[in-house]
Amino acid sequence: MRERSNIGVGLCAALLSSALLFVSAAMAQEWTTSLVDIHQGSPLSDRARSLGNGGYELQGGSWVSLTHWYHASWVDMHADFLTQITPDTGILWGFGTGEQAEKYRIEPSLKLGFLTQIHPNSNSTLSLSVTSTIGGGLTEKPCEADYGDLGTYSVNCRLAAGETAPEETLKYLVSAKPETMHLWLNYHLTF
Repeated sequence: MRERSNIGVGLCAALLSSALLFVSAAMAQEWTTSLVDIHQGSPLSDRARSLGNGGYELQGGSWVSLTHWYHASWVDMHADFLTQITPDTGILWGFGTGEQAEKYRIEPSLKLGFLTQIHPNSNSTLSLSVTSTIGGGLTEKPCEADYGDLGTYSVNCRLAAGETAPEETLKYLVSAKPETMHLWLNYHLTF
């Protein structure tokens, strides 16, 4: 069994503490906030949509497509911002709206981070940014399936017509988290 580490929580706390240290130095300056990125979709959105591929045949021979259960009318939208504290430091922050369909949900998310840069010489910049995402997890929902004489069971919709015992299909429901930590180190040289 793999042991879980709390390095992400500690790193996020350290980032926020560092950001607060810069706040006092920057109070006399006017802060500016800029939109850095806005987009719809994510790897978890793509994964949720792929769950709707295929279908199954009912006992009477009719085909049931999974597509309508895994089609969201709104795709998770993300907006990222940078609030500049000093000429070389800033707070990165943003949010994701989440998305939902009949058989899955992606939670809304919050992104927090820090960006700093130094200039080793007049024509180069070394920058470091770290962000942490809170929330945004994907959870698949079960179906109720009627197995006739065997009874009605809560099952994984995608596996209901397979050979797996109905109660065993639930352990295959998707529960996934987004990437929670990002670290970027960038060196830019102009010549």
